[in-house]
Parts: sequence; structure tokens; C-alpha cells
Amino acid sequence: MASNYLESVRDEYARYKGHAERTIEQLSDEQLHWKYHETSNTIAVLMQHLAGNTLSRFTDFLTSDGEKEWRDRDGEFEERITDRAELMEYWERGWACLFETIDAMTEADLDRTVLVRNEPHSIYEAFNRSMAHHAYHVGQIVHVGIQLKGDEWQ
Repeated sequence: MASNYLESVRDEYARYKGHAERTIEQLSDEQLHWKYHETSNTIAVLMQHLAGNTLSRFTDFLTSDGEKEWRDRDGEFEERITDRAELMEYWERGWACLFETIDAMTEADLDRTVLVRNEPHSIYEAFNRSMAHHAYHVGQIVHVGIQLKGDEWQ
């Protein structure tokens, strides 16, 4: 059952990644940096944030707090990466960290407790929290993509 859980978690993350990437592929570089309002996040910013969050949460997942000292969460919401290739590389680093962590986990690991912002979480709670966070921001990416593409949306 544990391997089924980890497989299910991996598949669900991959599904969200796919939704975001199918959106990103349809958009121009300019559209990745478009925002509805000055206080809105661009798709590029959402990608930066998800990558930063994922790297922080899943680097040394089982042995260190998910909120790393080196993370600059506020900086993730600034338009830092403007080059599409660089943005995609950072995006992929985050996802690779997540998938490598899941792939390395064992059934025994599912009984462990991890810290997220110094709060104990079961492995299930940590994945649920992260999955909800990813779904929320991927939904934003897709929504903005639909707004930008209109009838050309696929």
C-alpha cells in the first residue's frame, strides 16, 4: 500500500506539472511576464515561487526543516528571471528535487515526521500541504493562460 501511495503522489504531482507546462508551451515569452494588475503575479513569478518552494521543501526532506535558511521566499515574488530558458531550468530543478525525493522514499519513511516551518507534519500531511499548494498555483497559471489565449486556448 505504501508504494501505491508514493506512486499516486508522484503521479498527481506529474499531472499538475503537465497542466502547467502545457499552458507555458502555448505562451510567448512576453505572455509569461504579463500581469492583469500591478499587484498580480505573472506566470514567470508563479513558476519562480513554485520552484523555490519545492527546492526548499524537498531538499533533505526527511532530515531538515522544509523552510530552508537559504530560501528567499519574498524574492520569489519579484520578477527575477526574465530569460525563458533560465526560468525553465529553475522550474525543472524544483520538480527534479521533488521527484527524486519521492523516488528515494521507502515504506518505512511514511511513518516519519518532518518539519515544515518548524511545525511537525506526518509525511502524509507534508505531501498534502505541498500538493494543495502546487494545485493552487498551477490553477493560477492555467487560468492566466486561458485569459491570454482566449479562443486559441488548447
